[in-house]
Amino acid sequence: MPLSKDKKTVGCKWVFNVKLNSDGSLERYKARLVARGYTQTYGIDYQETFAPVAKLNTIRILLSIAANLEWPLHQLDVKNAFLNGELEEEVFMDAPPGFENHFGGNVCRLHKSLYGLKQSPRAWFEKFSKSVKNQGYTQGQSDHTMFIKPSGTGKVAVLIDYVDDIIISGNDEEEIHRLKQCLSFEFEVKDLGPLRYFLGMEVARSKKGIYVSQRKYILDLLKDT
Repeated sequence: MPLSKDKKTVGCKWVFNVKLNSDGSLERYKARLVARGYTQTYGIDYQETFAPVAKLNTIRILLSIAANLEWPLHQLDVKNAFLNGELEEEVFMDAPPGFENHFGGNVCRLHKSLYGLKQSPRAWFEKFSKSVKNQGYTQGQSDHTMFIKPSGTGKVAVLIDYVDDIIISGNDEEEIHRLKQCLSFEFEVKDLGPLRYFLGMEVARSKKGIYVSQRKYILDLLKDT
């Protein structure tokens, strides 16, 4: 669409990188269109930007409960999470590099969020939390990234979200399975199976309990420095 004189555009760029598995092996190559959010102006093309992230203490408590009550720990990953957020503001973006001739001087008006925009984390969390609450879950008050759904039979399902990484636990296996299906229907979700690596923590489980270490995280720091 053409841009009026009282509007401004956000620049964009292509970013290329490599996605690795938790063991360091190659998963895939990635190319992503990223907005230059530092050119945005508060009050014009963005408002609030704050989005909550899971507290480490909350995750530790859930691991402790899961170890004592023998709850399973499932991990999900949402692909391209920020692209799901719906924008409330009017955001205009320049044509992607290499495609300028296809736009004929027009620019893009974004209806959904894009990586690099200041409000992308907030827009994504609002979209995700609304979806989970529509499934009957109650949002935690001390940690807004935790969602709980108790049943009338003493069973419970718990979800914790950290941006695009999700942990699901509880003793209601039927509800956990249903929740996975619902999330996969609304978002592009990858089921990573039992929890093994989360926020720099390696999680190993045995009959004796749950062992948490940061060996890989420390080795990666040493490699980088």
